[in-house]
Amino acid sequence: MENLSDEELERRYNELDLPPEQRWENLDISNDFMFFKVMHNAKICRGLLSRILPDIEIGRIRFVETQKTMRDNIDSRSVRFDVYAKSDKRLYNIEMQNVNEDDLPKRIRCYHAAIDNAAMKKGSMKMYADMPEAFVIFICKFDLFNKGRHIYTFKNFCCEDKSIELKDCSTSIFLNAKGIIDDVSPEQQIF
Repeated sequence: MENLSDEELERRYNELDLPPEQRWENLDISNDFMFFKVMHNAKICRGLLSRILPDIEIGRIRFVETQKTMRDNIDSRSVRFDVYAKSDKRLYNIEMQNVNEDDLPKRIRCYHAAIDNAAMKKGSMKMYADMPEAFVIFICKFDLFNKGRHIYTFKNFCCEDKSIELKDCSTSIFLNAKGIIDDVSPEQQIF
């Protein structure tokens, strides 16, 4: 694949006969091409993660891959991450979701499993205690839960006593671009 400059990519893209909503100057972050192009930059990826997770020190992003496919073995179904990033202590999967397909809670479960399986490759960790913290983040153009929140953060808790957290180091986050409740900072409301 050619390694093209941003200017050359823009020039080639503009030469295509596209409807107005698909033209370069009208694209936003929810467009796949734009999302992947922007998120492939580790500095931008870190900035986005810092806004989504303001109480966590993100650290240096050591690796960013877009359209990363994860497959355990030839008999299992693969999953494709929009963005897969690693920092020194954490793993992140960031997904852009434009349409509600009613399967996101189950997809997030599969994505956590894929992240965990990749982190536990033979020889890559000594013990379960060494498993990195993992975040799966869906940036949605809709409100999956219809509660008006900008952000829905899920961790594993005991059903009988919500004060007991499982502490399995997995966090699932759904960002809602249509949020109306004053539940996040102005910086987070840009989504």
